[in-house]
Amino acid sequence: MKDARGREIKYLRVSVTDRCNLRCKYCMPNGIECVEHKDILSFEEIRQIAVCGARLGITKIRLTGGEPLARKGCPELIRMLKEIPGIEKIAMTTNGTLVRAILPELVEAGLDEINISLDTLDARTFAAITGQDLLPEVLLAIDAALAAGLKVKVNAVSMPDTDWKRLITLAKDKPVDVRFIELMPIGEGRHSEGRSNEDLLEEIRSEFPQLQADDSVHGAGPAVYYKIPGYQGSIGLISAMHGKFCSSCNRVRLTSTGFLKTCLCYEDGTDLREILRGECVRQEAVSKNQKLLNAMARTIYGKPAEHCFEQPDQITEARGMSAIGG
Repeated sequence: MKDARGREIKYLRVSVTDRCNLRCKYCMPNGIECVEHKDILSFEEIRQIAVCGARLGITKIRLTGGEPLARKGCPELIRMLKEIPGIEKIAMTTNGTLVRAILPELVEAGLDEINISLDTLDARTFAAITGQDLLPEVLLAIDAALAAGLKVKVNAVSMPDTDWKRLITLAKDKPVDVRFIELMPIGEGRHSEGRSNEDLLEEIRSEFPQLQADDSVHGAGPAVYYKIPGYQGSIGLISAMHGKFCSSCNRVRLTSTGFLKTCLCYEDGTDLREILRGECVRQEAVSKNQKLLNAMARTIYGKPAEHCFEQPDQITEARGMSAIGG
């Protein structure tokens, strides 16, 4: 469906958990107070919401967290979602450390794409950023996902010390898109220093004067892609701070506790869990589904025109990314 500004909303990001096995310094360096299991949506509740989403025009679902694979049973959830009429693509964003052990089940269940968060190729720096010495496992996960036939993208947060020169080598010999995402002032991101992708692009152009625009389709997201001749993969820039793409934003987010959000910047949204778990008798089950559908439609229609990250005093969202969903 279209929101009040005429944007076609086709993409639902679903956080399945706020838990994570890493402690990245810009996300949850000291851990978080995790939500109790009873308070997060069951897989069946997620499916119900996705069914309504599909009726409203959602065609792509991405599973996020926290770390989505920290929650048991993700292959079964993928299978449930892939069976919904209208849902064409299931993707996942993960830190990659738990992928290999469950990859065959993920692929068999119908996973189409995987984005792996990776900010460095230096083992010591990786441990300093994440709190864990697991870089080799992440690199093996990238290769395993490619071998399994998945479309793979690597996401790095643009920081002053991001070793972009080493990271983009992943795109040289592998069909992997390496993307740099500007740090947003949400949660711990308020206290960390990011860098402009404009500055990063200048550095990349200086190092690779032959860099050229890549207009091929890489997905439905906001990344702007570039190609280095001879490289198998592309370089993507997601510039939420210095390249506002709100006019074409096509997504909404569902937190692990069932709150439907239309913009990272604001606390506004709708508690769908309350509708799902509200009191009703058996004969009212159909009307509950209609309530859910109506609530989602109202929320999507009211999606804000744009974020206000450049004006931090206007940000009303107090939760961190692990609680919202990456």
